[in-house]
Amino acid sequence: MRFSDIPGQQQVKQVLLGSVRRNHVAHAQLFRGAEGSATLALALAYAAFLNCEARTPEAEDSCGQCASCQKIDKLIHPDLNFILPVTTTKAVTKDAVSSKFAAEWREFVLQNPYQGLNAWMQHIGAENKQGNISKEESLNLLRLVSLKAFEARFKLVVIWLPELMHPAAANAVLKLLEEPPPATIFLLVSNAPEQLLPTIISRVQPVVVRAVPEAELTNWLRDKQHMPEVKARQLAQLTEGNVGAALAAQASGQEEHDYFALFVAWMRTCYANKVADMLDKSDEFQKLGRENQKEFLQYALTLVRKVLLFGLDAQLVPHLPQQEQGFVKGFSPFVTPRNASQLAEELNEAHYHIERNANPRMIFLDISLRVAELLRL
Repeated sequence: MRFSDIPGQQQVKQVLLGSVRRNHVAHAQLFRGAEGSATLALALAYAAFLNCEARTPEAEDSCGQCASCQKIDKLIHPDLNFILPVTTTKAVTKDAVSSKFAAEWREFVLQNPYQGLNAWMQHIGAENKQGNISKEESLNLLRLVSLKAFEARFKLVVIWLPELMHPAAANAVLKLLEEPPPATIFLLVSNAPEQLLPTIISRVQPVVVRAVPEAELTNWLRDKQHMPEVKARQLAQLTEGNVGAALAAQASGQEEHDYFALFVAWMRTCYANKVADMLDKSDEFQKLGRENQKEFLQYALTLVRKVLLFGLDAQLVPHLPQQEQGFVKGFSPFVTPRNASQLAEELNEAHYHIERNANPRMIFLDISLRVAELLRL
């Protein structure tokens, strides 16, 4: 994993690079961000950079060619260790610890490092069981860090989702953070850092990972994931810059639709208040299929929010795609603080009913009539 493989996060990358150049690498760092963010990807890219054998003072990334980089890229480096939430499965019927799931973890991360806990539990066949980092893991962790690095500058311990640690495991980690072994770096990757012990929080250097700006995520999905521009832009908006959510939506294999064109035509129909045209649009909506219907309503909610912000202050929407600028500017006088919350409520309610298998044609006609009223407030 290279820093260059990860969309956005330029400020975080520069902070991580700078710490290495200044030889001020903290012995414990907490990569914190929402599920689906680049927390794990950044931790892996940082691990590769720390132990890159060809690293120079001016380097902006790991080389990807040396033996260390290649082993870390395959997650088989002897000095790169993982502690993960796991549980018993059909394959591992007792004493479930991270080391017994090493092969599954490699496959899971190499497929997509932006996935979350539920996807991991499904991947290992946990069924309805919940994963955690057990107290037995604490003994393995203590044995692990008692050994010196085999071949790299640093022994690296990545603890994925440390908020799921059993109290015994959490106390073992706390002890290690208080008295860190030499040349050992702990990289904690958390989606819910507020659930960690305050004493652990106080002993780690925070690395805050935020959502990727829409324009940057759009470009990454188009250029790196080879996604059509229209779909890339829609997913970047729908997921509000969440890489994992965008990739999951791509993997769902839904038929591609131009939601922007559909939204513009729909709003014009509602403003004209022509019921016959609304019926036609309802038929068109019904043909989308349930998942696309839900996705369209979510997209509409995101775009309504953009229109409202633009009307309040155009600088609040600084990276508006060129193809949307004219419509958003022209539509902004009709989405104001007077009706925006009601429009959002109608869209959310329609989404709720579609999720519960209500008749999509009736739902869409009903919301069209309500939107027509609201646009005239």
